[in-house]
Amino acid sequence: MNITREEIDHLAVLSNFSLSEKEKDSLGQDLENIIGYISQLDELDTEGVEPTYQVFEMENVWRKDEIMPQDANREELLALAPEAKDYQIKVPKVL
Repeated sequence: MNITREEIDHLAVLSNFSLSEKEKDSLGQDLENIIGYISQLDELDTEGVEPTYQVFEMENVWRKDEIMPQDANREELLALAPEAKDYQIKVPKVL
């Protein structure tokens, strides 16, 4: 399967990548190798094989979503913070 330059450009735009021409050539070759390797799975005979959704015998453990009583009140918890204002913990601005 040949990956076109337009497809690589489109993937770069979708991924928000800025690629040089050399990187585009390298990426095209890498993608062709990956797709070729994965396409080997088409040669497998999967007749009679059940789909596998989970290879380990695990299942979710669910619990009730309950509000548990707390020993501390709001004022005690806010007193632990370095700085609080209007019943909120004040933190440095992050942008």
